[in-house]
Amino acid sequence: MDPLKSISSIASSGLRAQGTRLQIVAENVANADTRGATPGADPYRRKTVSFAEVLNGATGTSHVEVRDVGRAAGAFETVLDPSHPAADADGLVKVSNVNTLLEMADMREAARSYEANMTMFETGRTMRSRMLDLLK
Repeated sequence: MDPLKSISSIASSGLRAQGTRLQIVAENVANADTRGATPGADPYRRKTVSFAEVLNGATGTSHVEVRDVGRAAGAFETVLDPSHPAADADGLVKVSNVNTLLEMADMREAARSYEANMTMFETGRTMRSRMLDLLK
């Protein structure tokens, strides 16, 4: 396969993967302040993204793809809020296990990776255009 097409193919797989990661981070941040709806009910549980390296048999190149969108394990913290409808007998309410500081760091990393893949895609396209100009 043409090396310049391989560059575009690899970069686009990275763009898709990091785009999915950014969507998950946005969902986590949007639900960071949720609490259980009824007594004993669990609030929003943080989503996680894992990637896998996949070999493209046609091109012989490695691509990245989202392997799994899972849920973070662990116990929920509780806050004292006796007036909340989901409060238990002791007035405690479960809150989401999303840490917004961690999500912002994850978002920054995903955005930088997305930009790097976009730069590679643009570089491949520029190289292809210059090669066509040389062949004229």
